[in-house]
Amino acid sequence: MPDRHVGGAASVEESRDAAPVPEAGGDLAEVRGQHEARFALEVAAAGGHHLLLVGAPGAGKTMLAERLPGILPPLGDDAAMEVTAIESVAGDAATVGRLRRRPPFEAPHHSASTAAVVGGGARIARPGAVTRAHCGVLFVDEAPEFQRRVLDSLRQPVETGVISLHRAAGSVTYPARFQLIMAANPCPCGMALGRAGECSCSVAQRRGYLAKLSGPLLDRIDLQVQVDRPRSASMTLDEPGESSAAVLDRVLAARAVQQDRLGRWELRMNSQAPMGLLTGALRPASAATAALDAALDRGGLSLRGYVRVLRLAWTLTDMAGRTSPEAEDVDAAMQLRQSTEERRTG
Repeated sequence: MPDRHVGGAASVEESRDAAPVPEAGGDLAEVRGQHEARFALEVAAAGGHHLLLVGAPGAGKTMLAERLPGILPPLGDDAAMEVTAIESVAGDAATVGRLRRRPPFEAPHHSASTAAVVGGGARIARPGAVTRAHCGVLFVDEAPEFQRRVLDSLRQPVETGVISLHRAAGSVTYPARFQLIMAANPCPCGMALGRAGECSCSVAQRRGYLAKLSGPLLDRIDLQVQVDRPRSASMTLDEPGESSAAVLDRVLAARAVQQDRLGRWELRMNSQAPMGLLTGALRPASAATAALDAALDRGGLSLRGYVRVLRLAWTLTDMAGRTSPEAEDVDAAMQLRQSTEERRTG
């Protein structure tokens, strides 16, 4: 089933009983301002959704992405064993002394080859970054700088949760259920979203830069959010932001609601819900999806995008403590999945 166990979280009961997750990339309290981007990150953690952050250099995209593991539930026993086994295969088994409870975080450089990202080798292919990120986060920074074929190679694991590699010595299939976080500048110079006159790129350069991210890949990204540089009036430098621990409590609460609702279908998170379920037993009221239905009818949204908006709407509903998505939840989900098409063509 597509998108099974994205993020590799344990059951909520296991998560609450497990040891606290160490802060891999710092605490969210260090992020000042950026309220919309912080909210998008929390939504991504709560529902296991993939996320694209577009903004100028220095806006905080990398800082936000590095803090996602700190607001994800600790790994349960099964996921921890899988992650530890992968670590022993991909690295030095002698250095693995205990189960890894923290969701892994992989961030390949934009110069990485396809083999480095998805796995490869002369004989039996070794695990790549997508497998090392299993049950955790794969962060693709400066995404348009990656080779197009490397980015498109992510489509299979994002959709199926596994990666199959074929070599002369044989074939191997590795697990690759990860939460994909991508970050991109809006143009080659990075300043298209800055103040007027700062961008030095031509219209053609602006259009072509984000066009390096293929439509089929973008269609699989649940949240697509613009990150603006914070201004002095939007943040107080002497007051910390909300901590990762406080956000994690809300994420765990939202995950508990999802597990209760989806458990009968052997699912745990909204990001795993298939189209048949979202348009069947979990279909929102027609009044709630009127704007979404209209977007699909006029061709502004693909069927895959339609399903992903519904998944987001359910996550927003769970975070708000409601029992079923309302029009405001669906509308907010559509905004959070703001298409990059305007930036690619405008």
